[in-house]
Amino acid sequence: MDRRQFIRAGVFAAGGTAAFPLIAEAAAGQAAGTSPYGSLDGIAPDANGVILPPGFTSRIVAVAGEPVGDTGYEWLIFPDGAATFDDGEGGWYHTVNSEVFVPGAAGVSAIHYDADANIIDSYRILEGSIANCGGGPTPWGTFLSGEEVFGGKGFLWECDPTGETEAVAHAAMGLFTHEAAAVDPVRRQVYQTEDLPDGRLYRFTPDAYPDLSAGLLEVAAVADDGAVTWIEVPDPSAADTPTRQQVAESTAFLGAEGIWYHEDWIFFSTKFDNVIHAIDLVNMVHSVIYAADPDDVDAGTAVLSGVDNVTVDGGSGDIYVAEDGGNMELVIITPQGEVAPFVRLVDQETSEMTGPVFNPRRDRLYFSSQRAPSPRPINEINPAMDSVEPFGGRTYEITGPFRGRIEDPPEETTTTTAAAVPTTSAAPTTVPSPVTTLAQIVERSGSDDGTNTGVIVGAGVAAALAVGAGVVGFRTRKNR
Repeated sequence: MDRRQFIRAGVFAAGGTAAFPLIAEAAAGQAAGTSPYGSLDGIAPDANGVILPPGFTSRIVAVAGEPVGDTGYEWLIFPDGAATFDDGEGGWYHTVNSEVFVPGAAGVSAIHYDADANIIDSYRILEGSIANCGGGPTPWGTFLSGEEVFGGKGFLWECDPTGETEAVAHAAMGLFTHEAAAVDPVRRQVYQTEDLPDGRLYRFTPDAYPDLSAGLLEVAAVADDGAVTWIEVPDPSAADTPTRQQVAESTAFLGAEGIWYHEDWIFFSTKFDNVIHAIDLVNMVHSVIYAADPDDVDAGTAVLSGVDNVTVDGGSGDIYVAEDGGNMELVIITPQGEVAPFVRLVDQETSEMTGPVFNPRRDRLYFSSQRAPSPRPINEINPAMDSVEPFGGRTYEITGPFRGRIEDPPEETTTTTAAAVPTTSAAPTTVPSPVTTLAQIVERSGSDDGTNTGVIVGAGVAAALAVGAGVVGFRTRKNR
């Protein structure tokens, strides 16, 4: 039975219950549409091996095993999920996972750019973890990094992009094969994907938002009409039963990957059936916005296949989907329903596109090629690896006239008026800073002793430590 027949048969079992893929009634087999930035046909790759629409340029910002800019920090191998954060001074932080399936050998890196996109620093913000795959930003300025542990005991880590505060493992958010996470700031909830053939979609509601150390973990059940209900997961620690098998009526998704929140919607991908899903969070209804025809996938003619990480241009609503396989493209899905390639890498067929994300001004788009050529063999870059292949990964930046970019405000002019008219406005809603929030969690755990060698977890999950990386070490920026 080939992969296409396997998927069509829907032969997956989860805890004794059949787990069939969601079938798209619409959008199946969509042909390539028209990109708002034009076609890539006939365009030669640039010096970095990137095919781009007219008006766009590329830059390689990091190569595995090589110093990032002039910082001296060596970029980690196998870059994956990513996010960016405003630094408050016109620049931004760029956090990137390292998907290494060796206990204690993965982690998260950060690059700090100034307002002109110059690299001014780079450092590690999490180490000692395993298989940091997908993730996502929080509205309060931290990075959520998921451990894709196939034994089902992966944590979701909350990391400080500045590197000044230790990362925190949030056991209350569930121990499973974590992929990505997206925060709904309106309803104050976090959605999480699970990368397994019978994985689930989870929702976490913190007891004291934005503190993620305690709360309610639920799993999605999708009805035939698309209605979504949420059911409590009895044991988020998965001490006896995997979280995905604890609620029989929950819905299985065929390898859920990236997820992103945008204006009362979440969008997420499932790789084994090449589907892009959407959930309207106001009405709590599920729909499919893209589904590749399996015949087109097998023939290599699908406009989008191997769907993986996703991001949304917050200004235009355009969804960008990274391909794991396919033909190494970032594919755009517009609000008008057009599906078309935006960028393509050449001569990297054995790699995958990962971590697409815009900078805060939305005039630069970052992504990685997870197994792009590197100057040194993988085992020299990361001694925990035994591979002698020189394919450790690269991270790219695309600059150009993105239609959702934030334009520079007009220059202020000075005027004189006879009398100032007082105005009032509602007080802004504020949340604690990431440093404050994470520091409070560390303090409550009693682990902030300066040794940076402990795991910060909730009660009832000590057994999980023997499954993953054992004792997980941290190194903050200040003592790297």
